[in-house]
Amino acid sequence: MKIIKVVLALILFSFSISFSQTEGETIDKIVAIVGDEMIMKSDVQSQAYLLAQQDPTINPEDPKVFQYILDQLINEKLVLIKAKEDSITVSDEEIDQRWQFQLNALIERYGSEQRIEDLYGMSIPRLKAEFRDEIKKFLLIEKMKEKKFGNVKVTEREINELYEQYKDSLPTIPEQVELYHIVKDISAPDELRRQKYELAKRVRDSIVQTGDFARFVRTYSDDLTTINSDGELGWVARGRLFPEFERVAFNLQFKEVSPPIETPLGFHIVQLLGKTKDSVLVRHILFKITPTEVEIENAKRFLDSLRNLFYRGVPFEELAKKYSDEAETRGASGFLGRFPVKDLPENLRSIVDTLSVGNVSAPTLYKTHPNVSYHIIYKKRVIPPHKPSPQTDFKELEQFFTTFKQNKLYLEWINELRKIIYWEVVK
Repeated sequence: MKIIKVVLALILFSFSISFSQTEGETIDKIVAIVGDEMIMKSDVQSQAYLLAQQDPTINPEDPKVFQYILDQLINEKLVLIKAKEDSITVSDEEIDQRWQFQLNALIERYGSEQRIEDLYGMSIPRLKAEFRDEIKKFLLIEKMKEKKFGNVKVTEREINELYEQYKDSLPTIPEQVELYHIVKDISAPDELRRQKYELAKRVRDSIVQTGDFARFVRTYSDDLTTINSDGELGWVARGRLFPEFERVAFNLQFKEVSPPIETPLGFHIVQLLGKTKDSVLVRHILFKITPTEVEIENAKRFLDSLRNLFYRGVPFEELAKKYSDEAETRGASGFLGRFPVKDLPENLRSIVDTLSVGNVSAPTLYKTHPNVSYHIIYKKRVIPPHKPSPQTDFKELEQFFTTFKQNKLYLEWINELRKIIYWEVVK
């Protein structure tokens, strides 16, 4: 999202200077050189305006702001040079995936692709082309940082020492709510699964006979997000698909159509359109298997029975360990997390706000992907705003001081790069 905002600021700023410039003024100039790369004055100014948009107390014309941003841009150029020296690469597939992530975030924020095109004044394909280099740089920097500092950890001793050193300046932890839950996955009946499988087989046979995969996508696929692209998922890196789907996809030959593959979503027919060592370009038809109302009501009744047991005195944590279908939280007695109240996702907030401390919610929809699940939520306690301490906030301090240590090592590394890679500020 940060990349998108920076580029938007660049676009907005380009309009503003075109109106404010008078005859004889310099449009732009070089303010720094790093290796064989230049940093332009407009690069710095655009980010200054971006910061001012995010924090109105920042004056984009302040020379100190200009110098701070210039230093950051120099550092980024240094990292990019080092990434090139270390043969760090970013594939087209990774760029496409990151672009899709950014586009989805924009759609969530603005509502539609049309709205995005209106705001930016260009089509989605042109936006993708405009942002491509910025996305590539971003990914190269992130990969370089991960290589250098991804394994940096802090020990318990370091946490205690850093806490004693910085405890008076640590930020206050805002009001939090501690939540637990019990999850019930809902499976479709076996007869429905059999019917979907038989349908998938018949469609696959028809595709093999006619060769018209796209027509059958439009007629049968339950994946609404890929219908308009003839079922294409785009380039997908190894490890990002369901294992059973991925195993088949990587073993297909070009244009080969797979037999039905079952995943938690249902049955898929897959056709290979391209393949490298670490990624595949595929399209698919999804025959989704969704529970009926009978299965949903049975799951709700089961969760209601657990809720009743809690109110009869059985500890919620004990029930979660025994009955929850979510492995990640079952081992932690259903512990969902401690969340800042103001940052609760809307779907959780609407439940938690109306739930008294010590009470359990009615069964509500938890997720629809990859399985349909319902859950009940236990609001164990509300934690008032407080200064962190190792006794009560160890995980938060561990995360905070890990980031602190990584940033410290990063700045030390940048100072070393400044000694060995050519750079200069142009006055």
